[in-house]
Parts: sequence; structure tokens; C-alpha cells
Amino acid sequence: MSIVRTTTMTTLIAVAMTFTIAAGEFDLSVGATAAFGAIFAALAIQATGNAFIGILAGLAGGALVGAANGALVAGLGIPSFIVTVGMQMVVRGADMWLTNTKPVIIGDAAFNNIFGQASIGPVPVLVIWTAAALLIGHVVLKKTSYGREVLATGANRVAAEFSGISTKKVKFMVMLVIGIVAAISGMLSAGLMQTARSTIGEGGIELNAIAAAILGGAALSGGKGSIIGTVVASLLIGVINNGIVIMGLNIAQQYMVTGAIIILAIAFGEKRKKV
Repeated sequence: MSIVRTTTMTTLIAVAMTFTIAAGEFDLSVGATAAFGAIFAALAIQATGNAFIGILAGLAGGALVGAANGALVAGLGIPSFIVTVGMQMVVRGADMWLTNTKPVIIGDAAFNNIFGQASIGPVPVLVIWTAAALLIGHVVLKKTSYGREVLATGANRVAAEFSGISTKKVKFMVMLVIGIVAAISGMLSAGLMQTARSTIGEGGIELNAIAAAILGGAALSGGKGSIIGTVVASLLIGVINNGIVIMGLNIAQQYMVTGAIIILAIAFGEKRKKV
């Protein structure tokens, strides 16, 4: 239960990343976007005292970044790797500017309960968020026309267009959605800590999300993805990270081991798909 709670933020982003990779794209700006959404929410709550307005502001912050990424990738045809690396720097700078690198306190109990503090019976709300991401992501990817369009776009864009699929719209939507989901993940972190910080999402969360998606069944070339596999892989990475901390490794050693695990996970996932 503890590991599920600590990996919720990564798991939500990994689920959205599965759609993005399945469509043949990447988003390396999700860590900065998570902080952006959390900061928007915190500042709105401080200004209005209303948790609902804060949540809308946080979602709007994520949608803003996601829409910008989507417009550049789908509209102008710029590779998502280049777009999101640049956007990561822009948004992280905005995070620092908006907060002056200081934490923004969130004193609204309703917001903090929804995004991390509360439990429903014995079940922490963060576990419920993970379960919801698993259920919604799986149903959308496997049971809806949108999910089929995402997979078709990633598998063969030309064939998808000949079959009547607007691949530009699909690519725009996956970038928009992952921006919104990243903002939700940032608000989960902020609600748990009762503060929004410009450092939310640092430490390679985007790489962990990509590793979870690839190890869970997504193909780097696009066209494949498994939400159940992604969630299981995210939890596995959480178990490994937890073990690294328990072993008492210092921060430098933790980065080295985690990076090696990500490389091996992606290499193993790609090799398994070719067999």
C-alpha cells in the first residue's frame, strides 16, 4: 500500500505516456508541467480561497502546456523530443519565476484531502487515484475508437490517414491529455505535501514513466501499449527505488542505479517485442 502511494504520481504520468508513445510521440516536459499545474492550483487557492477554482486552474495550467506541445508537434511537424525538451526548460523556468523558488503553502483542507491526504475507510485516496488511472486508461485504450486511433496512428501513420483517421488530431490530443494528467499528478504531490514547489517532478520522473510504459508493453516505434502492464511496471520500479533507499545508498549512487535500471528495462522491453 505504501509503495502504491509513493508511485501514484509516476503511475498516472506513465499511463498517459503509454498513449503518447503508442501514438509515436514522447513528452519529456511532464515533470515541469506537474509543478506548473500544482503552482497554478496553489496560487489560485491562495487568491480565492476556493478549492474548486484551484483545481480548475491547475488543470488549465497542464492543458496550456499540453496544447502548446500538441500544436508544435501536430501542427508544425516538429519532433516531440525536441519540442518537449525545450518546453521542459521554458516551463521549469516559469515554475521558478512564479514561486520565486519558494514553496506555496496550500491550506485548503478539501484540496489536500482530494489530492493525497484523505482515506476512504482503510484505503488511501492515492491508491484510489492509481486504480482509477488503471481502469480508465485500460478501457479507453482497448475499448474505444479513440484508443484504436491512437494505436493505428503509431503503427502506420500513412495507413491510418488512408483509413480516415486524422492523425494530427490524435497526436494533438495525446499531447494535450498528458499535459493535463501531469498537472493532476503535480496536484497530488502538492496535496500530499500541502505545498506546491517548483521542484515537483524533478529527479527523472519522465524517464521513469517512459521506462514503465516500455517495460509494460509499449513499443518505442509506436502502435503498441498496455495500461495494465504499465501500472505493474511502475509499481515494480517503485519497489526497486524503495529497496535502493532501504539499502542506504547515497543520492549519487541512487541516481546511478536508477539510471542503469531504466536502460536495462527499456532494452529488455524492446528485445522482448522483437522476439
